[in-house]
Amino acid sequence: MDLSAINPVLLVASLIVAATPLLFAALGELVVERAGVLNLGVEGMMITGAICGFIVGVESGSAYLGFLGAAVGGALLSLIFGVLTQYLLSNQVATGLALTLFGLGLSALLGQGYQGVKGPTPARLDIPVLRDLPVVGRIVFGHDLMVYAGLALVVAVWWVLTRSRAGLILRAVGENHDAAHALGYKVVRVRLAAIAFGGACAGIGGAYLSLVRVPQWTEGMTGGAGWIALAIVVFAAWKPWRALLGAWLFGGVTVLQLNLQAAGIALPVEYLSMSPYLVTILVLVLMSSGRAPGSLGRIFHKTG
Repeated sequence: MDLSAINPVLLVASLIVAATPLLFAALGELVVERAGVLNLGVEGMMITGAICGFIVGVESGSAYLGFLGAAVGGALLSLIFGVLTQYLLSNQVATGLALTLFGLGLSALLGQGYQGVKGPTPARLDIPVLRDLPVVGRIVFGHDLMVYAGLALVVAVWWVLTRSRAGLILRAVGENHDAAHALGYKVVRVRLAAIAFGGACAGIGGAYLSLVRVPQWTEGMTGGAGWIALAIVVFAAWKPWRALLGAWLFGGVTVLQLNLQAAGIALPVEYLSMSPYLVTILVLVLMSSGRAPGSLGRIFHKTG
């Protein structure tokens, strides 16, 4: 085993890239759950976004149009969940699980003609002078625009949730939907908007995998990233800044296990490959102190 082969600077830079799809998906689900809705279909929306983004990117030749297509695809799929749970009052847990299975099947069908095709990738933001700074230059200034968009989204979600009237209404709906309805707020509309936002973010996260991380389409390429994003929301106690830390933690574990495999550590590859999911379970066991939104997962029965 040769640990000297692991470059700490490249490790941290790779960690940030690996965390980006998890960050998008986790932030989207965080907003959904703050509205009082539990959508377990994040994996399905991510894989749908991955194939929609890849198809649009390949056909248009633009990675950014691919991300837009992924957001639309993820949002449309999430609205199926929204209609079923908010209008037809189906069980949120069962519907979310069904959405994941549906998304996996739909993506496999849509992706049949795109196996082995290389998609467009977004250009890196190379700023002269800054990119050449020792250590910091490679870690901070050597990424594509979507990495910085993810960081900006953390700030935006935090501001909206804590500093805006829209965020106040969304949190009121999530804490007590009956009281929010009594005050005249449109509970179903607020929740549908949150669900669509969550689906769009999950779709973008999936497209980041197919357009940047790989970059090509492979069936089932999300590999459980949606479930990890759900765990990050719990780890973050429904707070955007902690979601960023959670995404970096899980992204770091993923990158570290790949680097340890490359360094030839004397452990079976299977043990290293399962490490991100073992950390997910451990975090869920240890981080159970955060208080969930009061109406999370509860069905809203409109009266009056």
